[in-house]
Amino acid sequence: MAQSNRLRPIVRLRSTAATGYTYVTRKNRRTTPDRLVLRKYDPVVREHVEFREER
Repeated sequence: MAQSNRLRPIVRLRSTAATGYTYVTRKNRRTTPDRLVLRKYDPVVREHVEFREER
């Protein structure tokens, strides 16, 4: 079970619209070693924007 946590860490995705809104998700380090960038809905600005992984 502990190996699963190292392989799929919890990451925080922060909005690029500078609203401070974040999503929390898990990612697989083997398949995506670089930082995640997802296009998701930001309710503060009421539109879809890019969310980038922060460390």
